[in-house]
Amino acid sequence: MKTVISASQFTKEDLVRLLEASRKIEEALKSRRQLPLLDEYVLATLFFEPSTRTRLSFESAMHRLGGRVITTVGVQFSSLAKGESLFDTMKMVESYADIVAIRHPLEGASHIAAKTVSIPVINAGDGAGEHPTQALLDLYTINKHKDLSRYIRLAFIGDIRNGRTIHSLLQLMAHFPSELIFISPAELSLPDKYKEMLKQSRIPFQETENIEALLDSDVAYVTRIQEERFTDRSEYEKFKDYYSVDRELIEKSRRGTIVMHPLPRLTEVSTDLDNHPSAVYFEQATNGLYTRMALLLELLNVPLQI
Repeated sequence: MKTVISASQFTKEDLVRLLEASRKIEEALKSRRQLPLLDEYVLATLFFEPSTRTRLSFESAMHRLGGRVITTVGVQFSSLAKGESLFDTMKMVESYADIVAIRHPLEGASHIAAKTVSIPVINAGDGAGEHPTQALLDLYTINKHKDLSRYIRLAFIGDIRNGRTIHSLLQLMAHFPSELIFISPAELSLPDKYKEMLKQSRIPFQETENIEALLDSDVAYVTRIQEERFTDRSEYEKFKDYYSVDRELIEKSRRGTIVMHPLPRLTEVSTDLDNHPSAVYFEQATNGLYTRMALLLELLNVPLQI
């Protein structure tokens, strides 16, 4: 792999290799072993849209591999605020860094960035499009708790239309035995292009508005209603509190459902779940460190030496 723009780029072999590398890295870090494998490399993190977990985990991943980080956060703090094109920004960054992680509010921006430069580019989220590295850490989390070699029933709950983490993860799940359940208001249902992809991949899926459909799932992947994707504030207000997953609901689960969330959350996952055995969303965020370390090594073609 040269760049990571879409989850569709990953083969099953890629995923198996990256998951195993992530497992080894997790073990090494928990044993307090040092991994100075990228001490000659610089990562540029270009985040033109708000981020906490993704930006910090990329930067922590690079530091823990011995590398260095340069960064810009927010359009207002970059030359884009002066009217500079993304093309020009990327050409300059190419002179300063060996690899780039970029988040941008416009879908397709990471693709433009990757075409502009010769160094590896990682899509860290582009509008309502995709978030492939989030999907990678999600997959790692699922595998730790439910084992991807076995049949997985995965329920997605919330803003299915705009949820870029969902759009990426469903593509990775197509490589493993699974069934997908999409729980959302009809107005926020899965875009047709992803439905067609699932049909072509022969992945069974169903759509419903009934929150209790998650009780028959192995994994409940909850997402917030994406306020920043709505052009009509009244539409957002209509849906913002549509679903709430709480302890009472999860304790009715018939399959030992685990609860995931890409964070940040609002009201869609109750805080009374935080100390429940089913809640893995904080661990999920931690797993992003291991998977992003593995991905940086992969894209820079540096062997994992442990």
